[in-house]
Amino acid sequence: MEAIDPIYVERPYYLAPDGQMALEAFAVIREGMKGKAGIGKLALYGREYLVAVQPREKGLVMYTMRRSNEVRSMDAIEELENVPAKLKPEEIKMAKQVIGNFEGQLDLTEYKDAYQEELQRIIDAKIAGQEVVATEEQAPPKVVNLMDALRQSLDRVSSTKKKAAKVAEIEKPAKAAKAAPVKEKKRARG
Repeated sequence: MEAIDPIYVERPYYLAPDGQMALEAFAVIREGMKGKAGIGKLALYGREYLVAVQPREKGLVMYTMRRSNEVRSMDAIEELENVPAKLKPEEIKMAKQVIGNFEGQLDLTEYKDAYQEELQRIIDAKIAGQEVVATEEQAPPKVVNLMDALRQSLDRVSSTKKKAAKVAEIEKPAKAAKAAPVKEKKRARG
């Protein structure tokens, strides 16, 4: 599937053998297809689809595909015609810093359907006879200048990382730093 541009992929379907007789043939085909994808046509829901089939773990996955005439060329998108080709290096550097704060291992289980969760909360509240109150959304900050927006974003995102970095710096032994003597305060006893 690496040779197939993801823009052509529509939807995956899991394929499995149909009954005991098909198990061995299914496994042989799956192993024979390792590293490859089969391309074909399939009638599904009253429509003919272009499909790609490839092995995945113990089974096969079939992806319905868009045909080339269903995919718009980037050149056909008028809104992209005026996107500047030359950019300010300092803006690119700042953008890379902001993006770098979001880098990490991908775990798609972290991403929840917030709309569905909120809808379920409302349904549960209605069933329980509670008054349903809409949660307030925060308005995004107004952006006037790209550099200012990048700085604000960098400050917001990295504020938690800066705190962690300061703690780490305190824990490191300081070789060249001299400690100032600390005067003890006398406490009054009462």
